[in-house]
Amino acid sequence: MDSTTSVREKLRQTALKAPVSSGVYLWRNPQGTVIYVGKAKNLKNRLSSYFSGHKEIKTRILISRAQSIEYITTANEYEAFLLENNLIKKYAPRYNIDLKDGKSYPVLRITNDKFPRLFKTRQMIQDGSLYFGPFPDVAALDTFIDTLYKLYPLRQCKQFKERDYPCLYYHIGRCKAPCCGKIDKDSYNAYIGEISELLEGKGKETEEKLSKEMKAAAAALNFEKAARIRDGLKAMMIMQNQNIVEDFSAEDRDYIAFWREGELASFTVLKIREGKVQGRDNYRVTSLNEDEELLPEFINAYYTEDSELPPSIYVPTQEGLDFMERWFKERFTTQTKIILVAEPMENYKRHKAALDMAQQNAHEDIIRRLRERGDVPALQELKEQLGLKNLPVRIEGFDIAHIGGKFPVASLISFYNGNPDKKNYRYFRLKTTNGIIDDFASMREAATRRYTRLLNEGAELPDLILIDGGIGQVNAVEGVLRALDLDIPVAGLAKRDEEIYKPGDSNPITLPKRSDALRLLQRVRDETHRFATSRNQRLRTKENVVSAFAALPGIGAKRERILTQKFMTIENLAAAQEADIAQALGIKAQAAADILMQARRLSQERNQKKEAQMQSLKEAGTTKEIAAHNEWIASLADLAQE
Repeated sequence: MDSTTSVREKLRQTALKAPVSSGVYLWRNPQGTVIYVGKAKNLKNRLSSYFSGHKEIKTRILISRAQSIEYITTANEYEAFLLENNLIKKYAPRYNIDLKDGKSYPVLRITNDKFPRLFKTRQMIQDGSLYFGPFPDVAALDTFIDTLYKLYPLRQCKQFKERDYPCLYYHIGRCKAPCCGKIDKDSYNAYIGEISELLEGKGKETEEKLSKEMKAAAAALNFEKAARIRDGLKAMMIMQNQNIVEDFSAEDRDYIAFWREGELASFTVLKIREGKVQGRDNYRVTSLNEDEELLPEFINAYYTEDSELPPSIYVPTQEGLDFMERWFKERFTTQTKIILVAEPMENYKRHKAALDMAQQNAHEDIIRRLRERGDVPALQELKEQLGLKNLPVRIEGFDIAHIGGKFPVASLISFYNGNPDKKNYRYFRLKTTNGIIDDFASMREAATRRYTRLLNEGAELPDLILIDGGIGQVNAVEGVLRALDLDIPVAGLAKRDEEIYKPGDSNPITLPKRSDALRLLQRVRDETHRFATSRNQRLRTKENVVSAFAALPGIGAKRERILTQKFMTIENLAAAQEADIAQALGIKAQAAADILMQARRLSQERNQKKEAQMQSLKEAGTTKEIAAHNEWIASLADLAQE
């Protein structure tokens, strides 16, 4: 593989592994220069599209001159829109020149006058006016402003002058004529207060007012007005989007958040300058410190010059704040405050959203780091702690999901080199425990079907099997492996205390909570649980739409609805009289008798299953149980062939 092909494949793999969230992506050339900035509603889909199908010459040139791709995730596409604009202005990428006009997005201004007016502008004047936005969707903003002027009788003249006679807007009901003293200041500014609350997301009453007016217009057959108000409501939804990428606070500030997995920690710093996100810095560290020690440790290493310090630094945790503020005062001349983002602080939602954005980016970086290194340290530690002969490169995990014994499903997930290998995920619809709560038997069936098949096919066997459960489930699977004459290590991870069980040993292994090995086992266990639960839910959704009444003779969709409404359950139907059934369905006595007999049979089977569940729960001693199922294992040979 030549170097050009290798770089293209690296870029393609980066695209395939991108998150599905919205965000902004940057293409860099071999010198590290940003050559293109784009936004996406779904980063993975957008970046992957660069490498699928036939592309135009511009796209082929971009890929041929790129060395790497990086991305910044955002909470929604709206934020990505604004962030893209800021980054294009900052980097002036070569391949964005013909695509962007460099203009700022418009904002909505409410003037600082005795009788304020509102309008769209791209310039901000620090004269006490209120500004809302910016709004990338200019058409929506225009519709919104037009709706406000139709709803609120605000002045529309550019300059306020006292007059003797009102203008035309007063006579058509579009202005209260403050210029002629026909409305006082307080009454007029009540409208401005409503609009401000609406723009801040507090205007529920105003929304209700608009909705009522829209319905009234429709009822009066004034569909043009109803449509206009409907469009205004839609525009209002856009206007109320939270914007954390850009605001109008003059304060420069940083937001710092982190994510850790074991000894790996990634920090993200969002730099807000003049109300705009000017950059996102990711830093990778290796630390064995506790979580409360990580942030002070990072801040100490990150800020080294006065020029780097903003007036405010927003952080997600209280630990170490007093110490860090003292350190800033002693070392730097710049006065900097470290602020904990917590309620009931002013503008809490905005600051919290910014921190969430930083944390999301830190989490994505941790995912990339684990993928890049293959989680080898965790595999090595796991080998030592469990006394394995080989490095557990391939780990297979099992879990059982059911609801009261119904729809039992076993999930099988596979990890390779410490990361999910989803193409080797499987699930088993369990047959021997349908309607019975018996996790041990369920584990035995799933393991028998899986490893008998691998033996028959001569396929690769895993280096470790992880069971979501304790010693009982582990011993059950170990019994299956012995019967199949397989030597595969088995371990179980119990949720309660995160203890690790090995076959035949009731004394669990306890690892430190920062252990890489424990973290890897938790990832495998959590993935098996997620996969099993999701499959069980799909089965319930699919099968619950079929009523138990449908299994009765001569019952179609119409009669099924009648029985469901009248009797509700099979048990109620089994206890009913033939005459009640015949009358409800309008059928003869013999047909009703057949239905009743079948209902009683189904009810009896359900009761027997419940009794079997209770008996299973009373059984004690896992070793004795395994011995009792030796013949049972052999009987599953036919299942293993499926």
